[in-house]
Amino acid sequence: MDGLTGAGTAPVAEPEPWGVRWRPVSDVRLRLFCLPHTGGGAVAYRGWASYLPPDVEVVAVRLPGRETRYRERPFDRLDRLVTALVRGLEPLMDRPFAWFGHSMGALVAYEACRAIRDAGGPQPARLLVSGRRAPHLPERYRPVHDAPTADLVARLVELNGTPREVLDDRAVLSAFLPMLRADFAVSETYRWSPGPPLSCPISVFGGLHDPMATLEELHAWKGHSTAGCRVRTFEGDHFFLHTAPERVLPAIDADLRPARANPRGATW
Repeated sequence: MDGLTGAGTAPVAEPEPWGVRWRPVSDVRLRLFCLPHTGGGAVAYRGWASYLPPDVEVVAVRLPGRETRYRERPFDRLDRLVTALVRGLEPLMDRPFAWFGHSMGALVAYEACRAIRDAGGPQPARLLVSGRRAPHLPERYRPVHDAPTADLVARLVELNGTPREVLDDRAVLSAFLPMLRADFAVSETYRWSPGPPLSCPISVFGGLHDPMATLEELHAWKGHSTAGCRVRTFEGDHFFLHTAPERVLPAIDADLRPARANPRGATW
């Protein structure tokens, strides 16, 4: 998983730890908040700025329990995570923004949009989700957040996103187990609560060979927006997004273009 590897160019220091801006933008027309998958970190989105227009500022979300926040206790329930996340990113919502999330991150991004709306805050220009079935659909897999380590590792192998050297090194793996279990718990204990659809458009991205999100499950996102929903699929498995960003990022750019052309102010 991207968040389990680490090194690279140091990000620009942030006054608070939730948002990492790898390439700050002086004249921001749109901020794109990017949430990671289970076990992932902000480093997963380090290279995205080079694929997107210069007036789009990529804000990679760094969750507790990983990277420079590894000493912090990770969240294991989605509602508490969303509350802290929205509070942490609020200072960056002074410009038009959109949310992107992959897998677990898609679920967090969706609930963040609902939480901000319910609090009377600014609405996003768009919600972009990847590798995740629609939130109202039930879990198809047996939970592993509290299962024996062998079962959790088997799930990671199935997802094909964790480096083999991490899985084979017991010392390294044990260091990340609390964070991995917490992330799995965020998704596996989630129960959707009915509510009005979002008023922003939704973009949905999926891998053609992703066992975690079938084409039917991706299309089910259409019921969660009154402003339209576009579904695109790409060759690849659950981690199609990170193995071939040059295919996915142009589609994200195209969907963000209307918001960049007609930016709206954002105030709480």
